[in-house]
Amino acid sequence: MVLPSFLLLLLMIVVPIFTSVQESLSGRDGRFTLEHYRFLFTDPAMLANIKYTLYLTLVSSVLVLLIAYVLAVFLRFSTGILAKWIERLYYIPMFIPSVIATYGIMNMYGNHGWLARILLLFTNEPMMKVLFDFKGLLLANLWFHIPFATMLLSSALSGIPNAVIESAKDVGAGKIQVFTRIIVPLSFKSLLVAATFVVMGIVGSFTAPFLIGPNAPQVLGVAMQQQFSVYFETGISSACAVFMFVLCSLVGYFYIRSMMNEEK
Repeated sequence: MVLPSFLLLLLMIVVPIFTSVQESLSGRDGRFTLEHYRFLFTDPAMLANIKYTLYLTLVSSVLVLLIAYVLAVFLRFSTGILAKWIERLYYIPMFIPSVIATYGIMNMYGNHGWLARILLLFTNEPMMKVLFDFKGLLLANLWFHIPFATMLLSSALSGIPNAVIESAKDVGAGKIQVFTRIIVPLSFKSLLVAATFVVMGIVGSFTAPFLIGPNAPQVLGVAMQQQFSVYFETGISSACAVFMFVLCSLVGYFYIRSMMNEEK
């Protein structure tokens, strides 16, 4: 019964990983070489791509987790009309394909998009450039990842019994103490899960960076595609893929380690 899942995992994940590692360590003559990794970390353009990807991932992840956590807390402890509408609507972005969502962002925030046309009714000043630079990718990452992170954190916060919070208030705990000593520790595991998936999703993103990202520097997903399909550098693109896998593995390592410590 486990065999179909194992074969799917083997063919779709394990084999491509080993193939990428092999190609990244093989030269044009088929011999072992580290030239591709040397190019990855010495070429000025590739170094700029790596720094740009890491910076975008850091800023996007922090903002996504911060906004998602605030939304989750608001949905957990608020019973107003606004909370009900947010609870109904924040699922929608998760069911919109990335290509359609990216083109929607372009039509809304482009220099000739809907927002620019609306602003022309009130001012003759051109709209600030949003797309095709860091701001556009940051906006896209917020759109794609906030709903999923909010869903995970909302599930964790809904599992905190009201009796625990009321008991803390009965013994004199204030709102800040309840938040820092009860809510945050009990939802920290789900926060790690959300952070893991958000970081992996941003590091491996391609559609939005390809359509609305800058030409230089590029995120690693787009740079890898350029090396493979434009310059036909299979070894360099494989080295880039392995490096992205290592980045995601480091994030997953901290999550797995925290889970193992909790079980102990």
